[in-house]
Amino acid sequence: MPSLRIQTLITLFALVILTPNAFAQVKYMVVVGVDGLSPDGILHGDAPNLKRLREKGSWTYHARGVMPTSSSPNWASMIMGAGPEQHGVTSNDWETNKFEIAPTVVGPGGIFPTIFSVLREQKPDSTLGVFHDWDGYGRLLERKMVDVVEDLDGPTNTVRRAVEFIKSRKPTFTFIHLDHVDHAGHHDGHGTPAYYASVGVADKLIGEVIAGIQEASMTQDTLVLVTADHGGKDKGHGGATMGEIEIPWIIAGPGVRVGHEIKASVNTYDTAATIAFAFKLKPPQAWIARPVREAFEKSDR
Repeated sequence: MPSLRIQTLITLFALVILTPNAFAQVKYMVVVGVDGLSPDGILHGDAPNLKRLREKGSWTYHARGVMPTSSSPNWASMIMGAGPEQHGVTSNDWETNKFEIAPTVVGPGGIFPTIFSVLREQKPDSTLGVFHDWDGYGRLLERKMVDVVEDLDGPTNTVRRAVEFIKSRKPTFTFIHLDHVDHAGHHDGHGTPAYYASVGVADKLIGEVIAGIQEASMTQDTLVLVTADHGGKDKGHGGATMGEIEIPWIIAGPGVRVGHEIKASVNTYDTAATIAFAFKLKPPQAWIARPVREAFEKSDR
């Protein structure tokens, strides 16, 4: 049964990251961003893989996004290491040639520098991939800095292609964006049975990603981070409520503290700084983000 195979591989993933020799230099990282995934969705949805990842790593259900709690400003902040005040992505209407606030700096990719351009500049031989099923995500990164960028139809296709990429290329950094949970929130409402069911689908797909990492023999050297852009309220988001701004932030892999609830403040832009920290990269001066050092066994990377 596929689900049993995935569960077995996830268990092996957990065993490997718990062994002492697993705390080696990070070679790979996979970030899964689930649009509209709230902490409530994990707590009340069918999410065994996410809960297992939490048990084997470090986590907080009190990370925060940026204002406004819309998708583009938060996805941008997550990879740009700064807030809208710096990068200028203030709404979903933002385009590279259509904005209200100019970025404080423009990086080599023609926009505010993202983790992708930082990786490309400081680790030029890196293999980088992005797989997303929301059309708007692709405009937020420097495409010429990324080896593979695919805009796919639906979460299943998105994860299938990402796993194929991971297994065939053993990429340095892979970003996977899933959009269907946000759709459920808009269509049926946050906190509804349909919303929780969509979280269950995301959880199964995250299990497939972890299984793919294991099958690629990358587990010992791979950090996995799962987070979101925003939560929601009723059938929407974009407002100023705790349900909209709080997001999950779960990380596991070599060097990460096990079963540790992070007490430090975490903002979505700290994701970019944490990726840079894990790869021993120097962050751009314009970033305001800080790595989530508390998540790691040692902070002298």
